[in-house]
Amino acid sequence: MKNNIKLSVILAALLIATQSRAAETRGAGSTFVSPVMAKWTDTYKAETGSAVSYQAVGSGIGLDLIKKEAVDFGASDMPLDPKELDRLGLMQFPIVIGGVVPVVNIEGIKPGQIRFTGQVLADIYLGKLKSWNDPAIGAINPDVNLPNTAITVVHRIDGSGTTFNWSNYLSKVSQQWKASAGEAASVEWPLGLGGRGNDGVASLVSLVPGAIGYLEYTYALQRLDRISFGIVQNSAGNYVVPDAASFQAAATSADWKAENDFHLVLTNAPGEDAYPITATTFVLMPKAPKSRERSEAAIDFMRWLLENGRSQAETLNYVPLPRTLVDQVERYWHQSVRVAPTVSASTSVKR
Repeated sequence: MKNNIKLSVILAALLIATQSRAAETRGAGSTFVSPVMAKWTDTYKAETGSAVSYQAVGSGIGLDLIKKEAVDFGASDMPLDPKELDRLGLMQFPIVIGGVVPVVNIEGIKPGQIRFTGQVLADIYLGKLKSWNDPAIGAINPDVNLPNTAITVVHRIDGSGTTFNWSNYLSKVSQQWKASAGEAASVEWPLGLGGRGNDGVASLVSLVPGAIGYLEYTYALQRLDRISFGIVQNSAGNYVVPDAASFQAAATSADWKAENDFHLVLTNAPGEDAYPITATTFVLMPKAPKSRERSEAAIDFMRWLLENGRSQAETLNYVPLPRTLVDQVERYWHQSVRVAPTVSASTSVKR
């Protein structure tokens, strides 16, 4: 497994090196943020003339690449502990908020029709519930005709921030899950089929009748012709539809100012309308970059997407950061990076 991960990192670095021109800002990591990152990079180039390339290789590989400074920024949906950031010489800040949703391939089940509690999701992923007509699932879906179809669990095989948020949530609602698999970007799954990236999970779920997986919400919306998403009971006991409003409701409880290096996880947040598997994408960059120019270009892009990329995020059902949090992030840059950026994205000119 470790050799496979090392090989993946090497191949990703080679791909980025061959696809990126020297003048491009290069990023890699989270597949969770990939749909909106694609919109951001296209619009940014059209508005400023500056090119940004982004490879959605998974949070784990993105972290490994930024450690080596093989890219200018890494993106991950799993925040690093401040002590680990200090050890690595990295800074970390949020850029956008979204959600992770359970997705199923059950004949006749429409999007948002099937309900889950956290305990039921944990028991499915532990292999305790083996059929869709199990009484535990039926009890919370009394009006749904669930078939006597075997459940096939699908999960990520790559190091993934989406997996971190999914397993972090399951650890909060199930002591058995916490004691066995736990929470991480990559866990020892008790059972199931593995797919690489959100696309890999989506493909497997769509191909296997009776399958269940987990996806970033935008990926799920893009595949409603083949799969359906479920709704999940939150900490207030309400079954909440995943959407930008319920992600925003979860984010309102966050006290970012109280956390060093924005080390905060939004799963199982309090609130009547909060979606329970809400997640944040973080960017990681070196505090003492080897190249002043490349660091400034990367932060210029980050400033642009936080200030001017809000509409692209909202169109794809992500939640932009609150204005007060954007201000906090920009102050953090000047406090953390040894080379402070001098160009504002909102006034940058074509290069």
